Order: sequence, then structure tokens, then C-alpha cells
Amino acid sequence: MDLKWVLRNDTPHLEIETLANELTISPAIARVLLNRGIADFDAARAFFRAGVMDLHDPFLFRDMDIAVTRIDQAIKNNEKIMIYGDYDVDGTTSVSMLVRIFRDIFDQSPEYYIPNRQTEGYGLSIQGVETARHAGVNLIITVDCGITGHAEIAAASVAGIDVIVTDHHEPAEDLPPALAVIDPKCRDEKYPFTELAGVGVAFKLMQALFQKRNVDPERLWPFLSLVALGSSADIVPLVDENRILVREGINYLKKEASPGLKALIEVAGLTGRTIGTGQIVFNMAPRINAVGRMSSASLAVDLLTTDDKRQAREIASVLEKENRTRKQIDEQTFIEAQSLLDDVENWDERFGLVLSSTDWHSGVIGIVASRVAEKYYRPAILIAVEDGIGKGSARSIPGFDLYAALQECTDLMLGFGGHKYAAGLQIEADKIPQLLQRFNAVARERLSAEALVPKLYIDGEVELKEIPGKFFRVLNQLAPYGPKNMRPVFIAKDLSVVGTPHVFHDKHLKFQVSQDGVVMDAIGFNLGHLKYRLAPGEKNLNLVFVIEENQYRGRTSLQLRVKDLV
Repeated sequence: MDLKWVLRNDTPHLEIETLANELTISPAIARVLLNRGIADFDAARAFFRAGVMDLHDPFLFRDMDIAVTRIDQAIKNNEKIMIYGDYDVDGTTSVSMLVRIFRDIFDQSPEYYIPNRQTEGYGLSIQGVETARHAGVNLIITVDCGITGHAEIAAASVAGIDVIVTDHHEPAEDLPPALAVIDPKCRDEKYPFTELAGVGVAFKLMQALFQKRNVDPERLWPFLSLVALGSSADIVPLVDENRILVREGINYLKKEASPGLKALIEVAGLTGRTIGTGQIVFNMAPRINAVGRMSSASLAVDLLTTDDKRQAREIASVLEKENRTRKQIDEQTFIEAQSLLDDVENWDERFGLVLSSTDWHSGVIGIVASRVAEKYYRPAILIAVEDGIGKGSARSIPGFDLYAALQECTDLMLGFGGHKYAAGLQIEADKIPQLLQRFNAVARERLSAEALVPKLYIDGEVELKEIPGKFFRVLNQLAPYGPKNMRPVFIAKDLSVVGTPHVFHDKHLKFQVSQDGVVMDAIGFNLGHLKYRLAPGEKNLNLVFVIEENQYRGRTSLQLRVKDLV
């Protein structure tokens, strides 16, 4: 699908020059900062220099004092605590962080529970509550789930178990009957930042507990490596508090990684390489997610909590194997989804996609839904049906509030949860055709034809000679990259292709470009089909790209990662 290039050019030239002079940076980078709302020296300083001391006070959460007072009591009385989390990276890193903190800092041995994706589904389950009751648990702390667990929390209360909910998902109209609810998205919550990941909310609970028990916060910061892993994987906006948590966490990941994280880095092929959010999202996170999708997410917690190097390597090898299996199933499912869409007529009337099959594995449909939404540029729901019940995963596109759209379909589903960009649902199989019609109607009402044209936003124009040196060093300080702080996208015009471009692995494009005597490497992942547009020797190529370091066989060099070309 062709991209529509959109140059962000709404910033007056005088403002760009003023900020560039004030910060002694390139006008192109000044434009990038202004595009992100950073308009003066103080805002730039807060963006580049904010650290752990600038984190918000965790006691700004309405129920935080209630929560940490109860946890403090449980620690003093040596009560049995269960950490209950989700089976994705956000959930497993949250569980692992709390287990390690209780074990290493507070000399406790908490139980932990992660529901089975296939048999229990997402969130608190009666089975989990029953497990806690039989184990003699006095207190359940949920992480990355629980905000919609009304019946399950009520059951825990009947069993004499207190529940503290920490979550970041959208709540229902009424909050669950927990002892305390820590969720920045609660309607009457006053916490100043609403976009924390589940592991970020769990970290705020621990930050408050350290303050309550007068523990040196220096002992807390190393656990930020898990916060960085979970937050990056959950694709939360990397601004405000998330930016601090992820940036500092990546630093600890580099210098003080646990045996489990080191083993994960090794099997992901990242040993000795620079690790940023991209490496977490595309290399580390899928291996953790794989065990939750294909078998048991408890293996991920075992990996992230062990102090035994040999055990860590053994578990990491299992994750690697599961990830290879997941990739094969993922690819087959994507092929089948595309086959279903090949039969669609009247694409002009299809604004939302709903696909289902009795042959699909529910563990991979979220990944495939993302790929379908990206390829066809429409919000997509994929549903795996078993025994008359469908488990679905939904993914959105920019400008479409998926959670709000699913609220319009509530009567058709057994249940759903999630947020603006991603959601999960359950539905009776015979209701899926109605869901397709309703979801498409809602999408058609809320999306214009223009909204279904993918856009490539460009921060500004650069010349190749600007890129090496200070320009790239300053640009690199904008990391970590993620939603609301994406890697800057530039355009360079009238380039010449040097040598002969080639396609490798049947889909990726590699070539060199030249401008005014400066030659740079360029690579276009999944852009092999555009090789025909490259005419060596002619000075007529316009390239849209991001700038990054390429590490290969111990050599590091700058390269242009191409987004599109004409």
C-alpha cells in the first residue's frame, strides 16, 4: 500500500532558528523538538536531563496509602502474599519485579499466579482465587490486571483474602470491590500521568512501599530494567514518567542485568550490541511472549527471577524454542488471514475487519491482528474459535479508538477489555457475523476514507553531509524511542544511487546513496519490491528514512533505514 508523505511544516522558521541558536543544535533537530512540543531551553532540559528524582510522588494515587499500609502489615505479620499477573511481557515483568523485591529486599517468599491463556483467559480468574485460598493466601496483589475483576475480587473477599489492584487498563463504570485500586485511568484518579504500563504502576506501588518502610531508594532503581522491558513491550507512550523509567531501566539493563536478563539478551543475539527499545520490542519481548502464547508464562517469571546462571540459560533456550514454534504458527495464520481477505469485495465499504477460524491458535492472533491492521490499514479483529466460543484480539490504526468502538458492540460479546490501540474479547461463535457488521459500521462512522490512507510523517529535510558527528550525537539523545517520541524521520532529495542495489532474503533492499560527495549505506526492510525505482547514476532519488547505527561483525557505522523512496 502506497504511503502518503506528510511533511511536518507547521512550525514558523523563526521559532526553529531561535531554538537552534538557544540550544546550539542543527535547525533540523530543533524542528524535531518543536514537533514534540519542546519549545524552549527549560523544556529541552526537562526532556533530556530528567531522572529518577523527577518521578512523580507515588502517594498522589488516591488509594496508595491504603495499599502500602496493608502490604506493610502483611510483611510485619509474615502473612502469605500472592502476586497475580497477566501472561504477556508487561504482566510477567510486573510479577517478576514484585517477587524479586519481596524476596531480595523484604525477605518474603510470595506466591505468584499467572492464568493459563488457553483455559482461563486474561485477568483474574476464579481458579486463581481458589488456588490462593487453598494456599492460605491473605493478600493478593494484582499487576497489569484486575480492574474488571468484580466477581473474582468479591469471591476473594468471601474467602477472607484482601485484594490490591494495580492495573493500567480502562475500568468499567464501577470499580471492583478491592481494598485498594491503583490505576491511573480511573475516572476520579488525580495522578498526573495516565499512560503508565502495568509494570510502571506496579513500580509506583513499590516506590511508595520503599518510602513507607524507609528503604534506601538506591536499592529500588536496579529493578527499573524490568520496568523498561515491560513498558517498551507494551508500546506505551515514551513521554513524561515513562521516558524516565525506560531510559534509566535500559541503563541498568546494560550494566546490572540479572542472570535471566543476560541469558535472554544472549539468545536474542544482542550480546555486545546496543540495546534500545527497538531491540526490546523485536528481539527480547517476543521470546517472553512466546511461552505465554504457546505454553506457560510462568517460565518467563522463572527466568526473570532466578539467580542461577545455568538455570537461566536452560530456561532461555526453552523460550527460544517456543519462539521459533510461535513464528511458524504466526506465519501460517497470517497467510490464512490474507487468504480470507483476498475474497473480500467492495473494499470501499470495509472500514473494520473481523476474521475468524476454528483452526487458529488463540496465542498468536494478537500478533497476526497487528500484521493485518498494518498491511490493510484498517482496525482488525481476529478470532480463534473452539467449542463454539471465540477468543479474539483486536488492533487499531492511528485515529481510531478501539476500546470505544468495542463498547458499541458490548451486547454481542461475552466480555472484552483493553485500551485505545489493543483489546481482547470473547464471543459466541454464532455472534461473529453480527460483530463483523456492527464493528464495520462503527468504523465506517468514525473513519473517513482519507483516514484509511497510511501516512508517513516527515520531521524535516536534511543533507547527507549534516548527519555524521554532532548531528547524530544530539539526535541519539532523543532516545528512548516509542509512541509520542518516535525516531525522527527525515527526507533527503536528489540523491544518486551508488553501485548496484540488491535484494537479500527475498524481501529486503540494500544499496548506497550519494549526495555532494558524501556516500551512505541505506537499507529498506521489506522494501525489496521497490528495487525497480532505483536507477544507479541518476541524481533523482528522494529518500525518506530514519538514521541509526548498524553493528555488524564488531564494526559500527551509520546507516539510513529507509521508510519509502521515489
